[in-house]
Amino acid sequence: MSIPESDENSQAKDVEINAQKEIILKQILSSEARLRLNNVKMVKPDVANTVENYLISQASQGKIRPPVTDEQLKQILISIQQPKHDFKINRR
Repeated sequence: MSIPESDENSQAKDVEINAQKEIILKQILSSEARLRLNNVKMVKPDVANTVENYLISQASQGKIRPPVTDEQLKQILISIQQPKHDFKINRR
C-alpha cells in the first residue's frame, strides 16, 4: 500500500509547522513553563494546542514579553479551560 503524494506533502507541511512552533515556543517560554506545557500536551493535546497558538499570537503582537514563566502559563491554562459542571443526582 503506497501513500498518495498529497498525503506525504501535507505530512511534511505539518512536521515543518510543528518544528516552527517549537522554535518559537522555546524562545518565549521559560524552561519550567515549557516542561509544564509538554506535560499538558501528553494529557490534553487539544488544550496544549490552543495554548500554543494563543502564546504565539500574543507574542507576535507584542502583548506578552518573553520569557513566559510557569506562573503565567498556569494562569493562561486556567483562563482557557472551561469550568467543569458538577451534576448531583438525588435518588429517592
